[in-house]
Order: sequence, then C-alpha cells, then structure tokens
Amino acid sequence: MADTTVRSTTRVAGFDDPELDFQLLRQLGMAPYGGASVGECLAVAAQIRDAGAHAWNDAFAGLAERQRADAQERAGAGHRISARDRYLQASNSFRAAEYFSPFGTDRHVELGLASRAAFLAAMAEDGTGVEELWLPWRGQRLPGYWFAAPESATPGPTLLATSGFDGTLEESYFQIGLAALQRGWRVLLICGPGQMDTARTEPGTHFVPDTESWVSGWLDLALERPEVDPERLALLGISFGGYFVSRAAAHEPRVRALVANSPVIDLRAYMVSFVAGMGDDPEVALTPEEDFSLADIDEMPDAEMPDPIKEMTRSLIRRFGQTTFLNTFHYLREFIVDPAAIRCPALELVGAGEGSEPIRQYEVFGERAGGPVTSRMFTTAQGADTHCQLGNLTLSCAVTLDWLDDTLRG
Repeated sequence: MADTTVRSTTRVAGFDDPELDFQLLRQLGMAPYGGASVGECLAVAAQIRDAGAHAWNDAFAGLAERQRADAQERAGAGHRISARDRYLQASNSFRAAEYFSPFGTDRHVELGLASRAAFLAAMAEDGTGVEELWLPWRGQRLPGYWFAAPESATPGPTLLATSGFDGTLEESYFQIGLAALQRGWRVLLICGPGQMDTARTEPGTHFVPDTESWVSGWLDLALERPEVDPERLALLGISFGGYFVSRAAAHEPRVRALVANSPVIDLRAYMVSFVAGMGDDPEVALTPEEDFSLADIDEMPDAEMPDPIKEMTRSLIRRFGQTTFLNTFHYLREFIVDPAAIRCPALELVGAGEGSEPIRQYEVFGERAGGPVTSRMFTTAQGADTHCQLGNLTLSCAVTLDWLDDTLRG
C-alpha cells in the first residue's frame, strides 16, 4: 500500500440527538476561557458515537481523570501554569460527566465534588485569590466563591453571578467569572437551594420561588467587604438563573444593575414549552388519576417512557421538592416575576435559536420592566443563537461586561 499523508484522523462531528449535540457544544464553548480542549472533546464525542449515548458519563469521567492525572504530574514537576490549565479542563470534564449522572446518586455527588476539587487545585496553582464561602440559609449551607485581584483592595465594581438548573459555580467561572476578573471586576459566584453545587453537600435541597430570600444573604456578605462599592453592584443570572436574579432584583433595591441571560419571568410557562415535544401542558394532558410519583416511574415500561425521559422526570420532581409530576407543575405556578418591580438598569439576553417561549418572555420583560432595559438577541451568524450563547462566550462576555462597564463604571 502506498504511503499517505493526511491532516488528521479527527473529524468535527457531533450527534444526531439534539440534547447530546447541545451538551457537546456546551463543553466546546468553554475552550476560550480554559474549560476544554477542542481535540479531546471531539475524541470523546467519537467514542460516544461508537458506544452509544449511555457511554457519555464514563467517557467524560475518563477524560477528566486523565486530565487530572496529567495536572498532578505537571504540578509535581513544578510546572504550575500547565498544571492549572489541565486542572481547569479536568474540572469541566467532571462537570460534563456529572450532568448525565442520575441526580442524587453517590456517583453524581462524587463527580460533582471531583469537579470542585479540580477547580480549587487549579486556583491554588495559579495563585488566584479565591475564597470558598458558605452562606447559612434555612438549615442549609449554600456554597460560593469570592475572587478579587490583589490590586482590588479599594472599593470597586462587583459582579454577583449564579447559574441555573444544571450549571455549577465552576462552570460559571468559565462562562462569565474569568472574563469579569480580566476587566478588573470583583466577582462573587453564588448558588442557592436546589442548585447542583448545593446538592453535592445538601441532599434534601430543592428550588424555592422566593429567590430573594437567599440572594439577599449573598448581597449582605458582599457588602461587608471593603473591596465592594455598593453603588456598583451588579447581579447576573444564567439560564434558570435568569429567574433567580430577576425575582431577587424585583425585591432588592441594593442591586444597581441586572443581567438576565435569559429573562425567565414565568417558569411554569417556560417548563411547559420545554416539554412540549413530549406532549401538552401536563396539567391539561393528565388527569389527577393519571398522575405518577417517583416510585411509579421505576415501574413504567421503557416503551411508555424511555429511560432518558424517566431520568429527566425524576430529576424535575426531586429538584423542586415534590412527590408527583402534577404536583411539580402546580408548584411551578409560584415561580413568577413582575418585571415592573425591577427598577434598576437591566440587560436582557437571548439566543434567536432558543424557541418561541424564551423569546416571548424576553419581549415581555423588555416591555414591562420598571427601569431602563437594553435588549440583545444573538444570531446564528454570530454562532451565539444557542441557550446562554454557549457557542460564542467571547461575544457574550463582551456584550455583557461592556454594558456593565458603561452602566456602572461611568
């Protein structure tokens, strides 16, 4: 056979399944801020395509373990920057494995804690001034990270940022935290009850509609710090976090600027649209007699409810602290925000490819907010039409942080 020369055996290919494809894009999108290696992600994607969707968890966990071992070896040899970079990638690979691990299981917690440990190891190698915080709230401990450069000892602009249903503190660092630090912002990454980080140590945690009850506690902690200028205090929420921060800003006059990415003002309507592919509004499609519990899900044949849908449904019920499917959607009626109560300047972001319901809520927020609103819809041509602009975080961070600079620094 003749000798050949090729550029690469790696192929840029995703998945036919839209959820798997989105999760791969989510991982790839972290590369600009150190959260992923494109080549390693594509290699794992090929491994998953060959083995099947069930292999996602083990494939990304295996990648994370290899990255962590590489980081440890480099750290031991004194190569601190190289070790930092590999620990960061390991942290985000553990998060990717955590995502498809059944919520609340020992494996799920193990992967989440491994992601946290790798992230803190990266910060230690870098010398970044990160401080682990724990906020007491209704018998639970809510975790957070505080970051400030050594030259940030005097009062300055401060960003409090939170993720949503399945994001983490560590992922928020890649999505917005590092970009804000690069621009001189003090950064407090926060989470609340029900979120992934809290569930790692608080197994009974669940989401609550009155998010101001815990966001206000984080604001208290931030304002105790001499590095924080109370007149330049911004609040940002990603995904479901768009609800957390919008609801909090409607009750919290100390918030001087709000970023909702995207604005979720009616969570039940949002969730109904999310499950629309599986049927109608659950409270319309199901009678009380047809309602089902967590135990009932285990008994359903796969032909009636495929295994991935079972796991999504279990997670939904548990994360909202309910016992049945219909009870969960009834509880979601409490997750409402009145945009008119938000008086501070606000930036609302949405991707053109997110679907009609997120765009409808984005439009309602812009029309009804009680303060000035800047609206930005990202397009397919910009590579940012995805949920939370995960395909182009560089652009998303530029839009967000330039607006914050103009709004609060000026």
